[in-house]
Amino acid sequence: MLNNLNELIVSFINFNGFVNFFNSIPVEFTWLIFLLFCFISIIIFLKLFGEIGLYIYTVIAIIFANIQILKIVKFSFFDEPIALGTILFASTFLCTDILSEYYGKEKARKNVLIGFLGFLFMTVIALFTLGFKPLGDDLAVNEYSWALTTEESLLNIFLPFPIFFLSSMFAYLISQYFDIWFFNFISKKTNKKYLWIRNNLSTSISSLIDNTVFSLCAFVIFALNPLPLNIVIFTYILGTYILRIFISLIDTPFIYIAKYFINKTKL
Repeated sequence: MLNNLNELIVSFINFNGFVNFFNSIPVEFTWLIFLLFCFISIIIFLKLFGEIGLYIYTVIAIIFANIQILKIVKFSFFDEPIALGTILFASTFLCTDILSEYYGKEKARKNVLIGFLGFLFMTVIALFTLGFKPLGDDLAVNEYSWALTTEESLLNIFLPFPIFFLSSMFAYLISQYFDIWFFNFISKKTNKKYLWIRNNLSTSISSLIDNTVFSLCAFVIFALNPLPLNIVIFTYILGTYILRIFISLIDTPFIYIAKYFINKTKL
């Protein structure tokens, strides 16, 4: 009976089928679907939990963006493969701008600090996880044989975390605090008019800062095996920046939509 129950659960939750489906369609479609998923998720988090929901989303996005960046995919319109993580990182700027616009710059700064501490906590947990002595070949037999493969997978995912932590946190703190300052600077200069202008301008410039600082730190300055500078510039900085400009344009309707969910949350 237990086996039948397991088969029933697997039939409803077929993660392999989910992965295989998205592997079968162009990567650009998967990218766009994931982008909309992230923006809609931000609105849902805002609807359910108010400003706290944006804090929660930001922490989750930063942690998984640093895992996603380990995967490289090929877009048809780029000559070089592109590292993932762009959408998740970029979506946190929408959270920051929503907080700046509707809750004030202090709430936005708080969100940046929470994101930083969340990823710091995750990095420490990852290092502790690797620090536990794994099973040796003599013990990892029979029903525990899977542990050897799992240990290798954990090393591949978590071992780069210290380098990514330093790089991404430098980039994250510099770009996010600039985004908050520049967003509010434009807001004052325009008497809080033209939300779409300050949203796009602040996010576009902040994204370039984030891309540049992170890429140089992660793949050149702190890297154990530094990449050629031309690859870093054209693949990681400029390549993903084009995508981030597109993301900035797409997120504009969502910062307007957020207003209606904020009003309902405050009631």
